[in-house]
Parts: sequence; structure tokens; C-alpha cells
Amino acid sequence: MFFFFAGGLEQQVRQVLKSGAGRCISCGSRADLVGYEKVLKLFFVPVWRSPGKEPAMYCDNCKLFFPQSYSFPPPPQIDPSLPDVLRCRFCNGVVEPDFSFCPFCGSAL
Repeated sequence: MFFFFAGGLEQQVRQVLKSGAGRCISCGSRADLVGYEKVLKLFFVPVWRSPGKEPAMYCDNCKLFFPQSYSFPPPPQIDPSLPDVLRCRFCNGVVEPDFSFCPFCGSAL
């Protein structure tokens, strides 16, 4: 006798609380602050939903949920009075010439 089980637990966005609240820790794109719920699916049919305990960040680009405390800080404001300096191509933050990675978003320079 064999038993085949097709199911799992996944997270789904319930509502967007604040759009563009931070940056994704994986791809560096905009991430939204969302309320989410955990959904138990059996044979690809949702059978049970449970609300998340606290809001989380969600990246729509790479579909990643992560805690709000892990979010990158917002990029610094651009000061037009600064001379031509090395800037990150992803977040436009000013970086030192000897850096290999951006200290603001973590992307390779």
C-alpha cells in the first residue's frame, strides 16, 4: 500500500501596508511592507489559512519574503554640489574607489 501526498505550506501576500518601504536583500529592487498569511495546501487546494504574526517585506521581483529588520537602508539623497565621484549603479550611493561592494545595497561595483 502506498500513500501519495502532494501539499505544502506557503506564504501569500494579504495586503500591501507600505509600497517601496525598503530594498530586497536578494536582488536589490524595491520591496513592499506587507501583511501576509500562511496557507496550507493539500493537492494544490488551499485548506487552511493563518495570519502572519508581524508585517514582513516582500519583493515582487524575486518573490522573497524577509523580516523588516533585514531590509537595506534607503539609498542616500543625491547632492548635486558633489563633484564627479564613484557611484553605485544600482542605488546611486557614493562609494570609495577602493570598495568592491556598495555599502548601501551590497551589489558588486
